Amino acid sequence: MSFHTPPSGSTGYVEDVSPGRGVLPPRAWYASSDAASLSLNGGWRLRVSATADAEDDAFAAPGYDAGDWAEVAVPGHWVLQGHGAPVYTNHLYPFPVDPPRVPTENPTGDHLRVFDLPDDWPAGGEAVLRFDGVESCARVWLNGTDIGEFKGSRLPHEFAAGHLLKRAGNVLAVRVHQWSAGSYLEDQDQWWLPGIFRDVTLLHRPAGAAGDFFVHASYDHVTGTGTLRVDSGVEGRVTVAELGVDVPTGEPVTLPVEAWTAETPRLYDGVLSTAGERVPLRVGFRTVAVEDGLIKVNGTPLLFKGVNRHEWHPRRGRALDPDTMREDVLMMKRHNINAVRTSHYPPHPAFLDLCDEYGLWVIDECDLETHGFVEQGWRDNPVDDDRWTPALLDRAARMVERDKNHPSVVMWSLGNEAGTGRGLTAMADWIHGRDPSRPVHYEGDLDCRDTDVYSRMYPPHAEVERIARGLDGGTRRRRELPVILCEYAHAMGNGPGGLGEYQELFEAHDRLQGGFVWEWIDHGVDHPELGFAYGGDFGEELHDANFVCDGLLFPDRTPSPGLVEYQKVIEPVRIDAGGIDGTVRITNRYDFADLAHLAFEAAYQVDGVPAGAHRLAVPPLAPGESAEVKLPGAPDGGGADVQWTVRALLAGDTPWAGKGHVVAWGQRTVARATPPAPATGARPVVEGDAVRLGPAVFDARTGAVRTVAGVRVRDLRLDVWRATTDNDDGAAWQTDTRYGPRWRELGLHRMRHRLDAVETDGEALTVRTRVAPAGREAGLRTAYRWTSDGTALRLTVSVVPEGEWTVPLPRLGVRFGLDAGPAGTVTWFGGGGEAYPDTRAASVLGRWDASVTELQTPYVRPQENGARADVRWVELGGLRVDGEPEFWFSARPWTTELLDAARHRTDLVPGDTVWVNLDHRQHGIGSQSCGPGPLPRYYLWPEPAEFSFVFSEPRG
Repeated sequence: MSFHTPPSGSTGYVEDVSPGRGVLPPRAWYASSDAASLSLNGGWRLRVSATADAEDDAFAAPGYDAGDWAEVAVPGHWVLQGHGAPVYTNHLYPFPVDPPRVPTENPTGDHLRVFDLPDDWPAGGEAVLRFDGVESCARVWLNGTDIGEFKGSRLPHEFAAGHLLKRAGNVLAVRVHQWSAGSYLEDQDQWWLPGIFRDVTLLHRPAGAAGDFFVHASYDHVTGTGTLRVDSGVEGRVTVAELGVDVPTGEPVTLPVEAWTAETPRLYDGVLSTAGERVPLRVGFRTVAVEDGLIKVNGTPLLFKGVNRHEWHPRRGRALDPDTMREDVLMMKRHNINAVRTSHYPPHPAFLDLCDEYGLWVIDECDLETHGFVEQGWRDNPVDDDRWTPALLDRAARMVERDKNHPSVVMWSLGNEAGTGRGLTAMADWIHGRDPSRPVHYEGDLDCRDTDVYSRMYPPHAEVERIARGLDGGTRRRRELPVILCEYAHAMGNGPGGLGEYQELFEAHDRLQGGFVWEWIDHGVDHPELGFAYGGDFGEELHDANFVCDGLLFPDRTPSPGLVEYQKVIEPVRIDAGGIDGTVRITNRYDFADLAHLAFEAAYQVDGVPAGAHRLAVPPLAPGESAEVKLPGAPDGGGADVQWTVRALLAGDTPWAGKGHVVAWGQRTVARATPPAPATGARPVVEGDAVRLGPAVFDARTGAVRTVAGVRVRDLRLDVWRATTDNDDGAAWQTDTRYGPRWRELGLHRMRHRLDAVETDGEALTVRTRVAPAGREAGLRTAYRWTSDGTALRLTVSVVPEGEWTVPLPRLGVRFGLDAGPAGTVTWFGGGGEAYPDTRAASVLGRWDASVTELQTPYVRPQENGARADVRWVELGGLRVDGEPEFWFSARPWTTELLDAARHRTDLVPGDTVWVNLDHRQHGIGSQSCGPGPLPRYYLWPEPAEFSFVFSEPRG
């Protein structure tokens, strides 16, 4: 290709492929114990221009009057503070692909901050001005002097500033461009959000300050000793009082220690003392290695139970505060997550401090993605162009040098979805040379030429098993490496499904070392009219709609059903029925910790009502060990459903959860309820235009039920449609198994109901129909058979498919309306939370109460939601419904059609009718919004079916 030469002049640096000018070399990130620092966060003045060269740099000079400029918060993004709008694309660049050129229309924010030095600011020494994150390119002036510019949005950059400082009236001016040559390296699946979005800090650097240093703290699992050596560019001493360590920098010391792991995050407080300052150290002893084809820490293979985490806040974007970061870590720990991939850039450094403290394995990923070049077959990809290599190496170095002293970081990642090329090889070589103590990861390197692990995204279950067995081809080197799924189980909307089956594979094959669900949080933007906005809601020319909302948390950090499901699937303790009746089998699935920190409790319930709890004596099993433990005797259910539930609870308070927090649970039914007597004996009686049968009244002409036990029932009929989920609709590149579009093409969302006969012979009222879409031959011959014993009303639905069916059904059951409001109480015995055939691991059987509103799951893009599994009976709106057999239940204050048409939560307005679905079966959920669809066992293929419901008055 012909390569662009940046124009001369004041904005030529914007399209320069170099990483910057005037920036100090990268170094370790730390907070000094005694050297002065000054946060420059807070209110800044802002002027936004349409182009990079719209304004001259006069604003940078002292005395410039910016009184009429807007004020914005730093850290922050100006487009989330009323100046312009955010842009969302998944992989397409939102500008023409002509590297390194960017559009003339280039929103540019001039930022201005005037500050005084504190009275106690030292007179001598130097000072450093540090920016922890600016998107995407910044030029900096201090007191009118141009000190340089930089690219690399989510990386730290420092400038020497001491010689320019004044005691009062310092003027810091920063020009930030939304688009730059660096934007070609930052094509991550996220909002494009310009601004100074991380901290700005002035750091005093006294003579003899520590500068850069590297804490090496290895652990020998055979001897139980750790070796500490701190390399420093400035001589000093290293002390760890708890260990009695006091050695010069550069000198190793070996002694008995407790190891650091994500399960047992043991940290030792130390100090690096130089002539100029003291630096606090938090030392975690651990050794990471790839041995015997496995990733091992302290000699033990890891099983990653991880998430991908973009930084996100619905109002502040990527400008996260410490409390939000801590909340993320605590929620991960409480939901049994043990690992984070920092997709797709290094996080705020304080997040890694929290991972060290609370215990999470971290794959630290470089700020690099060039995904948009896939549209041209990766032609002109910067990672395979030597002229971009200095920028790539700069990004790698700024990540590694900043984060190298974190024990939580166990792997470096070169970036994400950037193809392959010489630049990536150069990055891998540099990282291997600088830090051989950690493996290197990169998913796009399928031959594993530059990486130490074989990483994949979204392979189907069957392919994962082939990989585990070494049957997927590839190079010999690749087949000998450990395997992780750096992205799997796409958590977009309702789902993801199939988590349990993935986990079974991980636990069955040593080579499979787990994976990272995509992703942690929905990136919805707070919006006054839409609730949470997504791609396209801000008038973007190109966008990927709600693909940006694909997290286990809703934007407000409320856990989704997907997170609760994942928590259950990855429990570190397995609780199963034992091999002998009356016992439970407890298995320790931790990698390092025994079970001494847990207490175990067994409880029975009869028809969902608790019937006593007992402590269980479980030995402190080592990792991998199992034991069978005797349960207390079950109560006599007297013909009712009886289940035991065993819970593993924290025995005491921990830094991340309090005593009694449920770490794991298991449940089993030990006695089934006696089937109810058939509701027969009464005969239908024709009374004018009505038919009376027991407690019900029907329309004599159509056979439609009008009332049951005095309760009006509307439009009861067979229902096979659901408001398609993101996973039903699938991704655009998946053409063969996306059933959502095929369901619509067939017309399952607009089924017609033909009445064939209304029969009142004998003890039954039978209504015969055919249900089919217009324009199609295939249909479902359906019969509704009503019987009664005079008090209860029994409906038996028989369904026989006709014609050729080439797709499964979304659901199979009946739907009807009741006169009840959204605040009405629903009581049921069955699964407690949202569940579908392949997302039901976390469904706890019990007796539950909720309002109709509370039964709704508030996905950012409305879709099918809220089903409860294994329901024995439900009471709502003055009716009780018992299932023969168990059924799926959902109720909502709007029709499925309105739910299907809604694009945002605010489109849904509750009505006076509650629409109830009683489903015999449901189609699975899968993960096809980006990954594979449901496993075949969860398909709902049309086949003859019969199911019954018994309607009666509530018993409460």
